[in-house]
Amino acid sequence: MQRFATGTDAALTLRPDHPLYCFRPDVLKQDAVNFMKLFPGDTAYAVKTNGEPMVLKTLVEAGVKIFDVASPGEFAAVRAASKTAEMLYMHPVKAQSDIRLALEKYGIRVMSLDHEDEIAKVLRIVRALDLDPASITIFVRLQTKGHAMYELSKKFGAAPGHAVELVQRLDRIGFKVGLCFHVGSQVEEAESYELALKSADWVRNRAGVALVGLDVGGGFPAVYGHDPNRKSKPMPPLEELMADLRSNITEWAFDDMPLVAEPGRVVVARAFSLVVRVLLRKGRRLYINDGIWASLSDSWTGKITLPARFIPDPARRIRKGDAENVVPFRVCGATCDSVDILSRPFWLPETVDTGDWIEIGHIGAYSLSLRTRFNGFYPDDFVEVTTPFGDEGAPDGFASLETMAD
Repeated sequence: MQRFATGTDAALTLRPDHPLYCFRPDVLKQDAVNFMKLFPGDTAYAVKTNGEPMVLKTLVEAGVKIFDVASPGEFAAVRAASKTAEMLYMHPVKAQSDIRLALEKYGIRVMSLDHEDEIAKVLRIVRALDLDPASITIFVRLQTKGHAMYELSKKFGAAPGHAVELVQRLDRIGFKVGLCFHVGSQVEEAESYELALKSADWVRNRAGVALVGLDVGGGFPAVYGHDPNRKSKPMPPLEELMADLRSNITEWAFDDMPLVAEPGRVVVARAFSLVVRVLLRKGRRLYINDGIWASLSDSWTGKITLPARFIPDPARRIRKGDAENVVPFRVCGATCDSVDILSRPFWLPETVDTGDWIEIGHIGAYSLSLRTRFNGFYPDDFVEVTTPFGDEGAPDGFASLETMAD
């Protein structure tokens, strides 16, 4: 992998016509270590956020020893990065063949579920493999609702009363039992964790079973940008959110048991930026070589504002407008699909034109992991960059990524 000081250096040297990912391994290590220092328990990186081999390998080097996985593909990716890493199979709904693979081939001994039929699936495989249920820990996923950009309780989680029944059933069978929840992705208020802990306490008190652990899930917010034209509450700093979480864990008396967190965005977001090229400018509309079916697919459902840096092509000598004047541009993706349009604009210097590049920062989460091969476009070019995106200087603009075509 070629190495450059900045994304700008990479763009001007390579003059890429295809999207270029700029990987910052030192930033990834720094953010992973920082999270592990702040959280009062074990850190299980959520592989779904970005499961690239270079990411997993770097996290192992940073000291991450546990990974949250959801599929055979993720089992294999983690094992390729580390022969000794522990895996937590925290997807509540699993294929029976995948349960067998997890237990038999990969030695996974921690899972989650939110329904009695999942208990039956796991128990069937445990008996077929002649395993002791006491060697396996199963976390009951609680239904919780928090203040987050991505609300996750619509699909997974048992209601409190149902969760009590599941905990008691698992205990009678002989499994070790814990509780887990996920308050959403990119949490906006620390209160979300407090409400989930309150629900977990309610279940614990009524189940009357000795719990072996609590998994507080993910949701820890990454640092993105700020759109001055939108009224939104600023994200709480991680240190502040974590201090509140530690206090709430103590208040609800969960500090006497093993704790686990499943961070994703907060660990990997800053580790990547993406250099895209303007293929064509039509008035205030820019056609770029990426879009919602590739690296910007996270923008399909999110409302995240990413910092952006304008990299003018020095070969273009004549420009129109004022470079100091930042204006909104409608952005169209690379595919021939008319849905491939970002409904919120990129704010950039009005001099941007065909052939220029835009470096979009803090795009490490849910970019590579969600890209598709639709229309034959598949960004897969990487360079290593040593300077954090924010240290190169203030961004020239920002990309407010909330999509739907008109």
